[in-house]
This record gives sequence, C-alpha cells and structure tokens, in this order.
Amino acid sequence: MNTVLITGANRGIGLEFCYQYGQQGWKVIACCRQPEQATELNKLAEHMSLQIHEMDVMNRNGIDALANELQHVSIDLLIANAGIYGEKPGHALGNLAYTDWADTLETNVLGVVKVVEAFLPHLRRSEMARIVALSSQMGSIEDNSSGGNLLYRSSKAALNAVMKSVAIDLTAEQIGVLIFHPGWVKTDMGGVNALIDAKTSVAGMVRQIQRFTMPQTGQFIKYDGTQLPW
Repeated sequence: MNTVLITGANRGIGLEFCYQYGQQGWKVIACCRQPEQATELNKLAEHMSLQIHEMDVMNRNGIDALANELQHVSIDLLIANAGIYGEKPGHALGNLAYTDWADTLETNVLGVVKVVEAFLPHLRRSEMARIVALSSQMGSIEDNSSGGNLLYRSSKAALNAVMKSVAIDLTAEQIGVLIFHPGWVKTDMGGVNALIDAKTSVAGMVRQIQRFTMPQTGQFIKYDGTQLPW
C-alpha cells in the first residue's frame, strides 16, 4: 500500500487530496493544526485508511516530533498543502503589516521546507518518492501584470525558487518534485467566486502526479499540466 502525507488536510484542497487518495486505497497521513476540530476529516477516517496527526507548520519542534514518531514509516508522496493568504484589507505599499508578512513567509516557505527536510528520511525509504508543493500563479514574476498582494506573491515566488533548488538537489536520489498552481479554487481561501471546485483541481493534480517522470522534476505547472512561467 502506498503512503501519502498531506499537510493542511482538514479542509479545502488538503481534505480533497485525503479523500481522493483514500478512495484509491492509499494509506493517508493527514496533518492539521487542530485534529479534534477537523470534523470532515474525522468522518473520512471512519471509511478509509487515514491517520490524523497534529501539525502546525510554524512549529518546527512539533514537525520534528511527528517525524520522529513516524520514523519507521515509508512515505511515497508528500503533499505540502498547508498555507495562508496573509493579505488583509488595507495591505498596500505605505500600509504594510510586517508581522503578517513574516507569518506568511514562515508558513508558506519555511514551513514547507521544514516539512520536506524532516520527512526526507521517510521519502528515501520509498522506491518512487515524490514531493508536491502547492504554490500559486501569483508567485510568477513574469505573469504579474496587476501588482499588489505583496505578502502572498512574495511567499509563493520564494517557495517556487526554493522548491526548484530542492528538485535539483534531489534529482540524483530520484526523488521528484512538482510545483503546482491548483487553479482559482472555491475554498475558504479562494472564495465563492473562484472558477473551479476542489474536486476538479485535485483530480487534475492527481493525474499529473501519476503521469510524472523524473525529467519533469522542478517544473511549475497548473493542475491540468500546463506549464507556467517563473
């Protein structure tokens, strides 16, 4: 049985990843900040091979503790989904909230890298390990024609740069890295006006993960496989 670890698993895209991989018969390690409040996730656990663990990606000691708790587990796929938007009304040049900016970078960049680093030994036990990072088209520098959203854009641009390097660094070990723009998705973050639902987004990403080969490692792509500019 293949094993997938998913962060930010209690809602939206993370919850849908849990559902779709659970339906495919994978063992799912679902991580979120408050498992006792993850009602829908706990319901999923009643019907599939799904373990729920507490993880706050801003708590590095907590990430290490969970990695140690699962030290004998082989992980085939790590999906770094946890992230925040960070932006609030009024955020703009001249009125930036630097504490919020630091929290956004901590969650969307450092938190992702820390999870990858902590669970790298588990991925190395797999014969075909893959790492998926949930980024955003708003992290594309070339595609930025509207400005604004400094907190979120900078965090996703940094994530792209970091994960591209991680992909290169892990190529010799045949550990593949995919960097996804999931689309504008109808979630708590994406809002009701978004263009697609989580089921469509995740189904597309799952297909791309299944089709992945090592020459594709480090690419920045949409959920449907379309390549995006850096």
